[in-house]
Amino acid sequence: MNNRVEMRTIDPNIRNKNFEEVALGYSNEEALLEASRCLNCKAKPCVKGCPVNIDIPGFISKIKENNINEAYNIISKSSLLPAICGRVCPQENQCEKYCVRGVKSLPVAIGRLERYVADNNTCTTKFDIIKNNIKVAVIGSGPAGLSCASELAIMGYDVCVFEALHVAGGVLVYGIPEFRLPKDIVQKEINKLIAMGVKIQTNTVIGKTLTFDDLYEEGYKAIFIGSGAGLPKFMNIPGENLKGVYSANEYLTRINLMKAYLNDSQTPIMKPKNVAVVGGGNVAMDAARCAKRMGADNVYIIYRRSMSELPARKEEVEHAIEEGIEFVLLTNPVEIIGDENKFVDKIRCIKMELGAPDESGRRRPIEVPNSEYDIKVEAVIMALGTSPNPLIKNSTKNLEVQRWGGIVVDEQTFATSIEGVYAGGDAVTGSATVILAMGAGKSAAKSIDDYLKNKF
Repeated sequence: MNNRVEMRTIDPNIRNKNFEEVALGYSNEEALLEASRCLNCKAKPCVKGCPVNIDIPGFISKIKENNINEAYNIISKSSLLPAICGRVCPQENQCEKYCVRGVKSLPVAIGRLERYVADNNTCTTKFDIIKNNIKVAVIGSGPAGLSCASELAIMGYDVCVFEALHVAGGVLVYGIPEFRLPKDIVQKEINKLIAMGVKIQTNTVIGKTLTFDDLYEEGYKAIFIGSGAGLPKFMNIPGENLKGVYSANEYLTRINLMKAYLNDSQTPIMKPKNVAVVGGGNVAMDAARCAKRMGADNVYIIYRRSMSELPARKEEVEHAIEEGIEFVLLTNPVEIIGDENKFVDKIRCIKMELGAPDESGRRRPIEVPNSEYDIKVEAVIMALGTSPNPLIKNSTKNLEVQRWGGIVVDEQTFATSIEGVYAGGDAVTGSATVILAMGAGKSAAKSIDDYLKNKF
């Protein structure tokens, strides 16, 4: 069978008015059909594209046998968060990119099959953990922190995850909307971690509530920093301080974490009819699709390059278009203009054209002289990427960081400039993917284990 089994979704004109999950998942019949497309290649090229090295042909072969529990057990040997990764990972740029099926047709839908297994297994995963009574602190409960904590707990360490917010999950709960990643799924995965003996301490800001010295005094012998990249970037153009200008981080946090989309929510948020979202990544897609669901009639994604350069996942772009989001391409904002009450009234843009490639390999956008024009909006959401919060750097001596704020680590061991302190995920790389952060957390856990075994 060469034809890929597409996943059913809620009708766009229905889903763009609510926060229910868009993709409905495979039925058993659909999963079996799609699994049958896997050639079970001996070289397993798809595995090299997976940052946590899941045995992809192995779990798919179990789906073919209709043995979902065993498929789940295979995935779980490498990944703590299959229900999450199956939904939000950019498989087209990772495992599916190397699928042999993709040479002459579409690759096997590996991510969708992973989601199917995660959603339909009946396993209760048990680990034979032998405790060693050595304490390790994990800072941040996002994908990197959860992955690191899981690996360390299985190895027998006494792990405590310190989370700044009032609930665990990091970007999985504050950044990704309910319609892409239901929060009960995130909590279910976190509950597995708690069942393994991992402690999670919320409302604790490392660098403020506790310092590294406090952690050492409490007996922690190693530290992993997985605090993410929550500091938003802005364009530094006139008008960014007007009322109605949001960072995507703030906007999505109000909606996802603080539940502003619920009818009885006490979270204050604007509900404008015309919204501009600046940026072209997954966060921009999330912000735009949320704005539509919050009642906006017109939502514009303003991006300075063309559609082919959009960094967002292809599926997210397609869903946004289906839901009525308008893409204003080869365009860049130069000013946000307010009314007499200092609320956003319109955004002034200039048209762009693409020149020679820049250091990223993409064609550099160049302003077209005298091409400025205005778009009438009442809100502007800046989705331009994020960098790590400087709090840990500013409160910790001898922690080496990049000029832009990312923590410097050894590429092989994830060790920082401080002995016994490791880091991974967005705190090191800046905004990246869930699965890359998980891979970093997993690798760092092995390095922490090696360090502690040599030390103690």
